[in-house]
Amino acid sequence: MNNVRLLDDAAESRLVRNRLLFAAVLAALLAALLVARVVYLQVSQHESYVAQSRENRIRLIPVAPPRGLIYDRNGVLLARNVSVFNLEVDPEQVQNMDDMLHRLSQLVELGDAEVNNFTRTLGRARASSLLLRTRLSQEELARFSVNRHRFPGVEIRTRLQRLYPLGDLTAHVLGYVGRISADDLEQIDAAAYRGVDHIGKLGLESWYERDLLGRPGFEQVETNAHGRIIRLLSRTPPTPGRNLRLGLDIELQRVALEALGAERGAVVAIEPASGDVLAMASSPAYDANRFVRGIDSASYQLLSGSPDKPLLNRALRGRYSPGSTIKGVVGLALLEAGAAVKTHCPGWFSLPGSSRRYRCWQREGHGDVNLHSAIVQSCDVYFYRAAAALGIEPIARALRSFGLGRATGIDTDGELSGLVPDPQWKRAAVNESWFPGETLITAIGQGATLVTPLQLAALTATLANRGAATQPRLVTALDVNADGEFTADEERRPLRLGKGGDGGPIGGADDFRAVVKAMVDVVHSKSGTARHIKTERYAIAGKTGTAQVISIAQDEEYDAEKLDKRFHDHALFIAFAPAEEPAIAVAVIVENGGSGSITAAPIARRVMDHHLRGLTVAEAGSTGDNGASAVTAVQ
Repeated sequence: MNNVRLLDDAAESRLVRNRLLFAAVLAALLAALLVARVVYLQVSQHESYVAQSRENRIRLIPVAPPRGLIYDRNGVLLARNVSVFNLEVDPEQVQNMDDMLHRLSQLVELGDAEVNNFTRTLGRARASSLLLRTRLSQEELARFSVNRHRFPGVEIRTRLQRLYPLGDLTAHVLGYVGRISADDLEQIDAAAYRGVDHIGKLGLESWYERDLLGRPGFEQVETNAHGRIIRLLSRTPPTPGRNLRLGLDIELQRVALEALGAERGAVVAIEPASGDVLAMASSPAYDANRFVRGIDSASYQLLSGSPDKPLLNRALRGRYSPGSTIKGVVGLALLEAGAAVKTHCPGWFSLPGSSRRYRCWQREGHGDVNLHSAIVQSCDVYFYRAAAALGIEPIARALRSFGLGRATGIDTDGELSGLVPDPQWKRAAVNESWFPGETLITAIGQGATLVTPLQLAALTATLANRGAATQPRLVTALDVNADGEFTADEERRPLRLGKGGDGGPIGGADDFRAVVKAMVDVVHSKSGTARHIKTERYAIAGKTGTAQVISIAQDEEYDAEKLDKRFHDHALFIAFAPAEEPAIAVAVIVENGGSGSITAAPIARRVMDHHLRGLTVAEAGSTGDNGASAVTAVQ
């Protein structure tokens, strides 16, 4: 008999019920989790997700502040801002940057410098908008606008860009702004530069960057799904940068550069009472606007590789032997030490026990001379003899007391210090002993002694003040009100540096009186080395100088006609006027200009004429007095 298994209805029913119960519990748990998640999203995280949703259509765009303006002492605008169209990129919205740049280059011109700078900044930038190209032309603007839909993340924005309306006339004073580089990003406060794509790179633009920058504002805008702005919701305006007023007289600056002409050199003019720099001209110069726009590598190589060095600010960074221009200061050292005695100049001088002859510039000699006539005629032998008796230490101390051997501390960047040599310096520099002959050539401003034109002008201003030193300054005031007006509270007061026993320049009142009288006779006496620039209108106190570029053996004679122009002597001249109530102190250096009296002195005369009488360069050369021949000498 076959075994037959019958179904157990009760067991089957329990199995079905258990499965249904399990399914119901599982469904209930899943439903509970779903409800809990909905509650979490809709209640607990409501504000967060609402904010994220808004960010998809509402953005905060930084608004760059207008950079502060720069004026000269008479209110002439030297640096201003102009509206330009910039091409900017939001990296987060660009999927393939290389492809985008390639396609974009077919619509607008993208130079290598612009692309390289953009690429370098790309990896380090935190801003939502990076500058790619500035100053788009109307044609480029139109081409991009038609194809705008093809470039998500790329926008045309109107920005304010720096403009120097006077071009190379102010380049070495103001410096320039340039694009923020990857190196800049590592040093600046990113929040302070939101929306800003340029930063001060050189000169006053760099030194006063914090004042000129201002503070950024913000715009809250609504965008569409492609990131394009639909409408402006709110705006927090930026705070403009502060304006600067300089002591510079831009017309005097123009006269100085025109007087230098094609020569390489520098002119620095200072108001002795305040230290205000009236002119600071360096020739040749360059147009700083090229750096604002982003100079290409080829053009930069032409500038940086030029033998004339137009990028060099000679007024601050050119270092030259001062030549005989320092003989007035050495004379003060002699007077203080009681060593200003009468002597005889046969045209040469030898140290005891030595056959080497240190020659005077006038080979036949000056005959009997005292300190007065030695300064007037620039007799080298007088200073050789006096220096041999006095020694190097008092001479070096006198020069340092007038600020030589160190930077003046002027309110701009890039200034180099000069050099006043002495035995301690030589031992530290080359580990060699000091020789007596070095004392002789130091006394006439040759050898290792180095000055910048600014330091020489500051020395001249101190002589004009009869020993009261004032620190040179470019900026005289900063504005604080919304109208851009300069207030008395923000005017920068002159910084006095002391006199005599205060750690300032050596020399008593009688000593200065004697030296200034000699400097006046340099110009106004018949035997003065700068007699060709004298005028009856005002008294000039001056001193000529010539600095050797190459050494000449004692048995050889200097013949400029046989030498290349770049081996000719440098021409120097310092002066202040009017001599009794000085309003201007000037230092002129003309590289390879030869004679200070023929080349440099007439330039100083033109500058002083303009400042004291308001004459133009042309008028200064046609006065009918003795100044006319000086103008002709350099034309």
